Amino acid sequence: MTARLLAALEHRFGDRWHLQVVGEQFSMRHRTVVASTPRRSGALDPRHVMNVIGNEFARLGVPRPALLPLRWGRDTDLLVSAIQGLDPWLKDGCPRVLREGYLPQPVVRFTGERDDAGVLQDGFLTAFVNLSCVQRVSGPERHVELFDGWIAALSALGIHAGRLTIRGDLSVWQRGSVSGVTLFCDCDGVGFSDAVLLWHTDEPGRMATDIGSGLERLRWLLSAGSWRSAAFGDAPARCSTDTLDAVRTATLMVMNGIAPSGRGPRHALHRVLRRIPPELAAVGLGRLVRHQRAYWSAVGVPGPPWPVVATAIEDGVLGYGA
Repeated sequence: MTARLLAALEHRFGDRWHLQVVGEQFSMRHRTVVASTPRRSGALDPRHVMNVIGNEFARLGVPRPALLPLRWGRDTDLLVSAIQGLDPWLKDGCPRVLREGYLPQPVVRFTGERDDAGVLQDGFLTAFVNLSCVQRVSGPERHVELFDGWIAALSALGIHAGRLTIRGDLSVWQRGSVSGVTLFCDCDGVGFSDAVLLWHTDEPGRMATDIGSGLERLRWLLSAGSWRSAAFGDAPARCSTDTLDAVRTATLMVMNGIAPSGRGPRHALHRVLRRIPPELAAVGLGRLVRHQRAYWSAVGVPGPPWPVVATAIEDGVLGYGA
């Protein structure tokens, strides 16, 4: 599989990019390297970013399906990646998928990198939009074609290919019934994207692609602002990033009909609510919730009005109805 992938990369990019293989380590850079361009004065509207990328994938015949539910209940209680839409195909050996195509999918992960004080590092959130092309493919050639489309979409957003470095280990990894090869994409030395060719370990003909980035990290890369501004907007300075991250995550979960207490997704929400100071909930979270609900609504998440969401979060933090 690795040999086919490398051949497809050389065929697709060889005339425009410098490709290098040293042992199992692969890297490529555009033949026209350009300096970092001035960033925009503010983070781009999330709908604009999603639509520019969606238009490029549509040109390649990739559909845009409905979002997956945040409640998952398979190998994870909550959805952690858009690629889970292909679980029946990749993991179960079934000739079907739950979703496939260009999927700007909100997810929740508790694995973001933190500093020694336990604060999330810049570029990481508990809840974010996994902006991905997840689709069954006939072979590495189609995977590489879609990766080229992703690079074209980045260019349309203002990230020239000459600022990118593609790198990765060509050795095959295996996690349970799924195997794959991952290539990482850096812009001006900052990692923000990856392209993964996956297949069912026992049935290599069951292949899929997973290409994309976090929407919030991509907007940060495109803007001149701080990570805090790109992730949380014009939030009050008195609120820590950990509190803002918790309110943002809780807003998404409540919009998906998840309530605190109990096990599974409800326990996960309770875990998030413990990070919101009770004194802040007591005076009201309206402004913070209103802003975060507007963001999730813009990326396609339905849910109750912000006052209902804010009340549910405040009551959960303060223990009402527990």
